[in-house]
Amino acid sequence: MSDMDLVAYINEENKRRKRRRIVLTNGDHAQNGWKSHVYSAVIGNVHEKCSVTITKENISSRCKTFENHYEAISKMLSQSGFGWDWINNKLSIDSEDVWLKYVAANKKVGFYKNRVIKNWDAITTIYSKDHANGEGDVTGAETIVEPTTE
Repeated sequence: MSDMDLVAYINEENKRRKRRRIVLTNGDHAQNGWKSHVYSAVIGNVHEKCSVTITKENISSRCKTFENHYEAISKMLSQSGFGWDWINNKLSIDSEDVWLKYVAANKKVGFYKNRVIKNWDAITTIYSKDHANGEGDVTGAETIVEPTTE
């Protein structure tokens, strides 16, 4: 199963559950936060839809790969001189000098210069540190604005 297939599956599962991301909880779960029944559902659905047999270790490995991509690319994108090319699905770098200075300080990211990362928007949705905490939430009824009379 490719990285893109796993991201696509997770997105579909989230749509089915009407959530933006699979909810990770405390309690009986693996290192990445998934409960055992989530692994079972993913394994079953991947086998059913893609005719591919995967294991819990395959899923954990792919999740770690995505997380590593997210951390490395997000760090670059937070620096001046870097952007994201949504058409070509890769980094956009202002100049060769910017790239050489960054790679000199961060040797392990050199291969990202021309690397295509598909589904970056889905990866950022899943791995971003922005999570709802309930603060400032309102119901649909609370957002209705009473019409003003003239």
